[in-house]
Amino acid sequence: MTSETPLWEFVDISKAYPGVLANDKVCIKLMPGSIHGLLGENGCGKSTMIKTLSGVQQPDSGKILHNGTEVTISDPQAARDNGIATVFQEFSIVPTLSVGENIFLGNMPRSRLGVINWKKVHDDAARVLAEMDVDVSPNAITGTLSVGEQQLVEIAKAIAMDARMIILDEPTAALGEEEIERLHQLLRNMRSRGTAILYVSHRLDEVERIVDEVTILRNGRVVRASGETEINVSDIVSAMVGEDIGEHYPKEHNASDDVVLEAQGLVTEFGVTDASFTLHKGEVLGLGGVLGSGRTEIARALFGTDELSAGQILLSGKPVRFRREIDAIRAGLALVPENRKYDGLFFNFRASGNITAASLGGLNRFGVLNLKAEAQATHDLIRDLEISTQAEEKTVNFLSGGNQQKIVIARWLFSQSDILILDEPTQGIDIGAKIAVYKLINKLTRAGKSIILISSDHDELLAMSDRIAVVQHGAIKRTVKASDLNHDDLVRASADALHTKPEEAFA
Repeated sequence: MTSETPLWEFVDISKAYPGVLANDKVCIKLMPGSIHGLLGENGCGKSTMIKTLSGVQQPDSGKILHNGTEVTISDPQAARDNGIATVFQEFSIVPTLSVGENIFLGNMPRSRLGVINWKKVHDDAARVLAEMDVDVSPNAITGTLSVGEQQLVEIAKAIAMDARMIILDEPTAALGEEEIERLHQLLRNMRSRGTAILYVSHRLDEVERIVDEVTILRNGRVVRASGETEINVSDIVSAMVGEDIGEHYPKEHNASDDVVLEAQGLVTEFGVTDASFTLHKGEVLGLGGVLGSGRTEIARALFGTDELSAGQILLSGKPVRFRREIDAIRAGLALVPENRKYDGLFFNFRASGNITAASLGGLNRFGVLNLKAEAQATHDLIRDLEISTQAEEKTVNFLSGGNQQKIVIARWLFSQSDILILDEPTQGIDIGAKIAVYKLINKLTRAGKSIILISSDHDELLAMSDRIAVVQHGAIKRTVKASDLNHDDLVRASADALHTKPEEAFA
């Protein structure tokens, strides 16, 4: 800390919604030149606090102090005027605009005549991206970028404001290890210049590495305040969930010798250059690699989303060709996409419509949807996967991220899929929901299902995989047993194109 006076201070902030006390006399001190972690499970009150400090809503009671003076943050513009920049978990970019236009949207540099200075937009955007070490053109159309690159554009918008206070809500959810380390170095540089940073993340390993102090919420109340004890994952988890969780990754090994899928030299026009691997019954095969390495593109090729220009896929030794997704679904494949909000869910549907969407033929009697059978199937899966029972009555936009993720997985269980491709299945969900997903993976492999797991969380990938295939530039360079790798090995293997050992035998 660089000062005894907090840059921003919440004093006894309370906020209630109908039937819910979201924040209950919450106190937080944000010091200049400090990275402060705001932690807790989904529904604990973090989002409410973020909205209050960013001017989206007003507290019912309590005070907000700026440099010791009470202020009112009446709206988002007032927050910006006070030097606060917020990077929300939900993207606010305009996909049809360029990267530079998005970075300065609402704050375009203008000439004395009020005309937008497009050269300055381009030059200043290029400067911010260079400072972040991001290789994206300011002229690129933002909607054409990957999810991870769009996340970096969101962060660039906050950096461009030159704010004294930055709120980051799940800033690394869509980033790989290399991009996370770049962001963390940038945050350390900003901290050294006196910026206060409020950092919200479910990835507790990175919280342990980057934050200086934490505030942990549970049920709207502070259960651990700044500077009480040393920051470590075990203590954080205990404070968040109210109990000790000794096993973060409850891995079971259920793989057999039976090969259920084999990819031979897969190539597409969308970034897959040479993907060859095998997948065994009951196995979790991890795909490891940096952001943009081609992991998601391999998943799309397997699922028939992107057509193969070379290579072939074999299921149980028989060649198959998927010209579209429905061919893969009928063959027993499933894809839980990286971006569940845009690619995986119908937010205006309840759980039933989302769960049965890929297999309505099984509920069709004489051309009419059997609603009673659909309701029963939905009820059984909600029970078996321990999804909130609210999913039977409410549309999925009212559910937590963990429940939403399990509903996407339930869709493929209903369709009787044998091979599930899980692309970032725990992205943006809390520790309790993550453990629920891990236990579900065990349940699936125990039943003979096979999993292809794509994850930017190296600890998760190492702990939950049986083998890991390292992806570089759309090609699989090597496949090894997960037990033969550690975190540093995986980082080096993902980044070093010289590691091109042939695939090791499965054992």
